[in-house]
Amino acid sequence: MAQVPQRFFDALAVRTWCGLSLRALGRAREEIDAINVYPVADGDTGTNLYLTVESAVAAVEAVFAAHAVDAGEPDAGGGPSLADAVGAMAHGALIGARGNSGTILAQLLRGMAQVLTAGGEPAHTDGPGLRLALRHAAESARQAVAHPVEGTVLTVASAAADAADDAAEGPAGGAAEGAEGDCAAVARAAYEGARAALAATPGQLPVLERAGVVDAGGRGLVTVLAALVETFTGRAPGPEPVAVPHARAAHGDEAAGECAAEEGDESGPAFEVIYLLEAEDAAVARLRQRLDALGDSLVVVGGDGLWNVHVHVDDAGAAVEAGVEAGRPYRIRITHFGHGDAHTAGTGRPPRERTQRAVVAVVPGEGLAGLYTEAGATTVLARPGEPPASGELVQAVRRAHAREVVLLPNDAELRHTAAAAAEQARTEGIRVALIPTRSAVQGIAALAVHEPERRFDEDVVAMTSAAGATRHAEVAVAERQSWTTAGICQAGDVLGLVDGDVAVIGADVTEVAATVLDRMLAAGGELVTLVLGDEAPETVTAHLEARVREAYLAVDTVVYRGGRQGALLLIGVE
Repeated sequence: MAQVPQRFFDALAVRTWCGLSLRALGRAREEIDAINVYPVADGDTGTNLYLTVESAVAAVEAVFAAHAVDAGEPDAGGGPSLADAVGAMAHGALIGARGNSGTILAQLLRGMAQVLTAGGEPAHTDGPGLRLALRHAAESARQAVAHPVEGTVLTVASAAADAADDAAEGPAGGAAEGAEGDCAAVARAAYEGARAALAATPGQLPVLERAGVVDAGGRGLVTVLAALVETFTGRAPGPEPVAVPHARAAHGDEAAGECAAEEGDESGPAFEVIYLLEAEDAAVARLRQRLDALGDSLVVVGGDGLWNVHVHVDDAGAAVEAGVEAGRPYRIRITHFGHGDAHTAGTGRPPRERTQRAVVAVVPGEGLAGLYTEAGATTVLARPGEPPASGELVQAVRRAHAREVVLLPNDAELRHTAAAAAEQARTEGIRVALIPTRSAVQGIAALAVHEPERRFDEDVVAMTSAAGATRHAEVAVAERQSWTTAGICQAGDVLGLVDGDVAVIGADVTEVAATVLDRMLAAGGELVTLVLGDEAPETVTAHLEARVREAYLAVDTVVYRGGRQGALLLIGVE
């Protein structure tokens, strides 16, 4: 079905482009994974690009949803501005960027956003604005890479910008007809330039020529640019090149795989380290120097106090310590090439034996992540306002490396996302059971009765029963005025939610928490679980523990620290 073309690069065009890019990468993901031989033959470039764009899409959709609510009706004229949309796109890609290519793509999108919103609207919503955005994106991405290599996504991005410039100038230096003010013409020229550059990448990187493939990251960028063409023309262009016929003929498929394996051998760094970093510009400049000395494939993208750091090193601890010295690293991901969630196919190493059963859980803070990990679970960290996407859950299931997986979403809003992830994992031969936990405290109860030695069905039933027998509540601060089941709340009010519904509105955290706990224990209970967030008063748990001891003699209390978990306090009653 043809896409309705957009005329200008406005907020709706951003939303359309992101959605089309995600669908296109979804179709091409496995193909791109299969040709991933540089810089490491770990077969995940397509997946990483998909997850990066999926995070951008989620951020853009959240902005549109917020404006629809604010306006009262979706068509009430209160939609987001271009600055809102591209800002969300760039931020979403930054916080969700995965791998080398995903991190570079995040910087490309950030570079475009900086130009498209410069000088206010509508100055850069037409063809010239898009042309400038593509140029700045290519330059900023190249600057983010410590040691740029030709024949990669950087080369493809530069070629796209060059082609857009040439199309606008025309053969005699004058403006080509329609190109100067036409986003469709600029997008089409950028796509064609990128496509030609992609086909030439094997001549620039010997590892690509030996394997008989084009660059995987560049292939992903061409896919994203094809979606840009579809955004402004209504139709997607033809397929992108993947294999290099003469190289395939020379080596054959098997030989090409062997060449890729040689390039991805043990000679390179052992770990990929990725983390988000809150730090000042000066500290990041020093961090770049230190990480550059530790390893390779260094890419640092972002700005305005928030950065995404990617590097390949032998000493993963030193890379993280460097981040601690620069600022506050979080969402730290460390992958051992050839182990864990890195793909071993084509690397010349035997695959690691799968365990029989594992638990994968979404957790809202670092403290709970540590608790779940100690209990043997594979965790996915969900920061406030940054829920994990289905692809991230699939990655976690793969990382658990088990034949059977119990999935705990720990959030009612993540049930459909988790169901999609479970379905995808099942197509890969993994037996997955989804327990619809709506809070991390229900997940704790389920994990407490988990016994890997039991039959899978029996274990799932026991964990589901334990989670279902746990009532959950949370104490949080209202962000805006709104209607609730307990009345109207104002921004800054303390809310007590029981089983997802607002039950108490107050001004004092401890008083609201005590009221909520009393209501929950009125129906009985044997164990109270309290998970304290970083922003909650230190005295609140001591007050609640004393209250339980005095008023509920047969009830035990356990307290955990959740870290930055969004809610001030999580409460569970079993």
